[in-house]
Amino acid sequence: SFSSFSVSPQVIMSRKVVRTSKFRHVFGQALKADQCYDDIRISQMTWDSNFCSVNPKFVAMIVDASGGGAFIVLPLSKTGRIDMSLPTVCGHTGPVLDIEFCPHNDNIIASGSEDCSVMIWEIPDGGLISPLKDPVVKLDGHSKRVGILSWHPTAHNVLMSAGCDNVVILWNVVHGEAVVRIDSVHTDLIYSACWNRNGSQILTSCKDKKLRVLDPRKGSVICEKDKPHEGSRPVRAVFVSDGKILTTGFSRMSERQVALWDPKNFGEPLTLQELDTSSGVLLPFFDPDTGIVYLCGKGDSSIRYFEVTDEAPYVHYLSMYSSKESQKGMGYMPKRGLEVNKCEIARFYKLHERKCEPIVMTVPRKSDLFQEDLYPDTIGPEPSVEADDWFSGKNGAPILISLKDGFVATTKNKEFKVIKSLMATTSSSLSNRQSDSVVREHRNPLPELREMVEQLTQRVSELESK
Repeated sequence: SFSSFSVSPQVIMSRKVVRTSKFRHVFGQALKADQCYDDIRISQMTWDSNFCSVNPKFVAMIVDASGGGAFIVLPLSKTGRIDMSLPTVCGHTGPVLDIEFCPHNDNIIASGSEDCSVMIWEIPDGGLISPLKDPVVKLDGHSKRVGILSWHPTAHNVLMSAGCDNVVILWNVVHGEAVVRIDSVHTDLIYSACWNRNGSQILTSCKDKKLRVLDPRKGSVICEKDKPHEGSRPVRAVFVSDGKILTTGFSRMSERQVALWDPKNFGEPLTLQELDTSSGVLLPFFDPDTGIVYLCGKGDSSIRYFEVTDEAPYVHYLSMYSSKESQKGMGYMPKRGLEVNKCEIARFYKLHERKCEPIVMTVPRKSDLFQEDLYPDTIGPEPSVEADDWFSGKNGAPILISLKDGFVATTKNKEFKVIKSLMATTSSSLSNRQSDSVVREHRNPLPELREMVEQLTQRVSELESK
């Protein structure tokens, strides 16, 4: 009879409850060789930045260059072997340390260099046909090399740079002007600097073993945490959901760690987990749409990924993508550049010594329909506030777009305005700036090409009739 059936408490305790998550089975897969970018001499500089930036149009990579610094920009479709003679962006006089595409204009990219300058470049549709030496704007304000760049997520033409002079500068790129200079907060080298979701706060980690949340316009410290990780090696930090902060660092015994913090109560971490004893700095990439954070170690051959939730232990290990070759850097595609019909939730561009290999993260689904639970409305390319308004105190929430019909990268971008007198330098006076302005617009080349094709076709038919 059923009344005599019993289960011992030991059996009940031994049953592990598996946490339900739609991302439990996310898997990573490298694309085939013909979809990689081959024969690229990736920079050998020992600097802990991504060395790669990507958007729905282009992939950019920092490369080795003699007598200065350079990076290449390729249309995403230009896969296979890359010719050694391919033109580069080569205006810096020292090695390039960081590059980042503008989130509001896919043709604009910023670069920071050992030559102490920041440069803004405009890449033509279709990529470069000749070396690009003259930037649209050159931003001079740092006294040592510039290793960190980050565009404001919602304000148009606002760029943050951090240099080895321990200074953070917020630029109004339109005027080529350093509007905010935070030079008395950090007492040592800045390891990382990033914005929160609407760009109303900045988060920095520093060699002085402090984690700081800053008011970007005032340049003041809102809150700080001393020694988020006990070890002396570099700490990385990013904002995640609900204003929480995720850090990667090292223990006193040089074990790699990941931790989650609530800035409202910085005393103890919500969780702190030890991962392994590798020496590479873990670069975190957080996806606010899925709550997944991807940890990519420089020199590692794997990508670990975790789900960040509001229930203990808060940072839940999902899985790991492993390969044979180590990564020299990593690019991360914005959500609007993914293939939603293939249930792709992330795409990385892994840099090897001589190539760039796309790695796709997918949630396995049997249905061919649009998976609404995987793709909530995501950040689009439209800014929600202009630079002058943002510096005056106005915040703007991200303007979201639906991915249901697949995001189409259009060639007509929001015009990029600069001041003519500032194309070479930023030391011009305000009077010149106001009187000598020019608007640079992206021209759509398709009508001209169609006209040329029609003319050629007409000429061919005329010759045939003769």
